[in-house]
Amino acid sequence: MTNESSKLDISDEMIAERRGGSEKMPEDMPSWMANSIIKIDRFSKIIGNIVCWILMPLIFAMTYEVLARKLFLAPTIWAYDISRFLYGALFMLGAGYALSRGVHIRADFLYRNFKTKTQGLIDFWLYILFYFPGLIVFLYMTIGFVEESIRRGERGMDTTWMPFMWPIKSCLLIGIIFLLIQGFSELLKSYWAAKKGEWPGEKNKK
Repeated sequence: MTNESSKLDISDEMIAERRGGSEKMPEDMPSWMANSIIKIDRFSKIIGNIVCWILMPLIFAMTYEVLARKLFLAPTIWAYDISRFLYGALFMLGAGYALSRGVHIRADFLYRNFKTKTQGLIDFWLYILFYFPGLIVFLYMTIGFVEESIRRGERGMDTTWMPFMWPIKSCLLIGIIFLLIQGFSELLKSYWAAKKGEWPGEKNKK
């Protein structure tokens, strides 16, 4: 690996880690802002720690299916649905925690070269103009999907097991709520970075 590529990798890690849920806020930050960031990040971390356990039944379901199919010629009718439901729940319910850790996909090949104030300004307006409006619309639509799924007793039609669909759709709804909650913390962090030239919890050059 070249020195240049190594520098880029380190830069990407720094961008992610500075949003890693540090509870040390700047001394001159208003207490309501610091407390909001700390409590929301702490909440997302607790959710992330809980949601990660979904991996255990997911691994069990896939392992059981492979062994039953290959060794006993007895494939299950539920493993496919269970695996995609659990993976979908893991993805959606953990999205807020992933946002708090700064690991969502973004165009860091440009972003990493901006000054901290510029990064904060870009993030702040992207949250205001696109993130929150988009998620609010998505939330409104998802509430309708979940209500209709429950009312109709909707079932999956991909397998003969035909499981109810409302549990996974409810995970989508809850995941959006978690993203909105964490988004407020990220908005405050972006505002502070745009104003002060440093990300909360980490000293940066202005």
